[in-house]
Amino acid sequence: MGGELFTIDLRSVREVFVVESITPVPGMPSGLVGVTNLRGTVIPLLDLRMMFSLDAETTLQYAVVVKHGNWQVGVLVDTVPEIRTLSKDQFMPAPTGTGEAEFPFVSTVVKLEDRLRGVLETAAVLSHFETAG
Repeated sequence: MGGELFTIDLRSVREVFVVESITPVPGMPSGLVGVTNLRGTVIPLLDLRMMFSLDAETTLQYAVVVKHGNWQVGVLVDTVPEIRTLSKDQFMPAPTGTGEAEFPFVSTVVKLEDRLRGVLETAAVLSHFETAG
């Protein structure tokens, strides 16, 4: 998102799809940009770029459907580059003291090809939006 790479635990992912259209819904919390129809199921769409202070100028064309309890949401992304199996030694704790303690959306980082990527804690993100209103 916004030129940054994030990792999502595959156990949270239901599927990835191309977003063909977004229908805005008045009164949705900030970040929930609307809904889309995925084979007859209405999926709310979440754009996390503002939450992470990332560039939100471009239209995102993919969504990763993640599940939290009985709720599922499509997280909008630029691309889905790959699916990988990671070893425990690739994971490191995220830096502390960043002011994000109230909403710990990235609690660990993973090292891939000499670059660190945040591991998106989908349960924390979805819990935040599930209670927002």
